[in-house]
Amino acid sequence: MSIKVVFLDRDGVINEEVGYLHKIKDFKFIDGVMESCNYIQSQGFQIIVITNQSGIARGKYREEDFHEVNKWMLDKFQKENVHILDVFFCPHVQEDNCLCRKPKPGLLINAKEKYGINMTNSWMIGDKEADIEAANNAGIGNTILVRSGHEIDEKNTNATHIFDSILEAITIFKK
Repeated sequence: MSIKVVFLDRDGVINEEVGYLHKIKDFKFIDGVMESCNYIQSQGFQIIVITNQSGIARGKYREEDFHEVNKWMLDKFQKENVHILDVFFCPHVQEDNCLCRKPKPGLLINAKEKYGINMTNSWMIGDKEADIEAANNAGIGNTILVRSGHEIDEKNTNATHIFDSILEAITIFKK
């Protein structure tokens, strides 16, 4: 049986964008994230986080730092009854020419293969056009670009919807 998923970018969607986030003290959840994720789950979706973490390859922080912040974030979600199915991350820089760095669809394809995800009924919420491109390249047509992270070019996006934040975006999800 295939599942439907809402894929979430991390920085700028789940937490405030600070640039190379690698310390728990700098992690601040965006207002409404917990309520939004609870609502998404109530509509029959699983949640998977898909995140580029080029700070690892750039030497800004270690992979262990990423995992420490990630574990802390997942614990906070769990305390709010939000189950994050998985977190997929790319530690590379664009010059590495890997298959996993968004806008390439590698992380999403890996998730699809691991969990048997129905990509047609799944969604991607991101704060950059690279998130939308990766989703489209992986067969996800339902995409939301949020204004809560990076500046976006609303006239030249392939996103199907644009909202201020994940909290505003959840109005679109119905069982």
